Amino acid sequence: MSAFLKRSKLRIGTRGSPLALAQTAAVCQLLCEAVGFVTSDIAVKIIKTTGDQIQDRPLADVGGKGLFTKEIEIALSAGEIDVAVHSAKDMPTALPDGLSISAYLEREDPRDVLVSKDMILADLPRGASLGTASLRRAAQVRRLRPDIDVRPLRGNVHTRLRKVDCGEIDATILGMAGLKRLGLNTSAMQALSTDEFLPAVGQGAIAIQARESDQKTHELLTSINHAPTAIAVTAERAFLTVLEGSCRTPIAGHAVVSGTGIEFRGILLLPDGTEAYETRRSGPASDAAILGADAGAELKGRASADMMTQAG
Repeated sequence: MSAFLKRSKLRIGTRGSPLALAQTAAVCQLLCEAVGFVTSDIAVKIIKTTGDQIQDRPLADVGGKGLFTKEIEIALSAGEIDVAVHSAKDMPTALPDGLSISAYLEREDPRDVLVSKDMILADLPRGASLGTASLRRAAQVRRLRPDIDVRPLRGNVHTRLRKVDCGEIDATILGMAGLKRLGLNTSAMQALSTDEFLPAVGQGAIAIQARESDQKTHELLTSINHAPTAIAVTAERAFLTVLEGSCRTPIAGHAVVSGTGIEFRGILLLPDGTEAYETRRSGPASDAAILGADAGAELKGRASADMMTQAG
């Protein structure tokens, strides 16, 4: 085992969905490659979260963000695990005291994709049913196609794909990153350009969390951190923080790092897609958090009272 750690195993906590386990496997592989771990040096602990347990109603009705991270973070704070692996887009902007994000893996394709039997979004017939659990995706679909019947749809990736395949719904929207990690990217009928369909903050990125007091583990995770992804997600989360976003708020934000520069675009929408405010920022990557927060402050100042009521 690497000299980084003196304990018998590195204990990693994760959700038990196929996608969460695939993401955790990617973390384990990188640790083995970076610091000489072998499989027996790592113990993966599956933790069921509130979001996993609630399948009969929209998550926005039961607390918004944090429903897929809370129980894992509780285990991390209690010392039951050493590392938590999350989809970055599931993480609230305010982290529990004593915990921090130590690393991000290199971001996978952040785009959303339309899944249907044989049509792209523009060709779906009027009144076609599109299922999604995301208010952000629903709002952007309604903005582009107000004639489509957008319906709540919960379940993991495989469940949602089956519902399209069996004709229960005509289409759904999923993240390309998740499909790729599961080897299901051929299910995508249409990749939606970020120019017209902005991703969620953190979409496509895997965030790795540890206790701030556990310096050995923090150093270990730093060895697999992908700096451009960390910088981009820092800008996005700063934007979200200012807007106080939750699962009740259709907010999208995406940053791209190129060399020493960063470009950011954000949007705030009403759930029905009838009102939207957009902004862009560019500057040095070292100012990622400042640029993201400034973009958020601009939209907060421009948005209507109704929209900010949604965001509060």
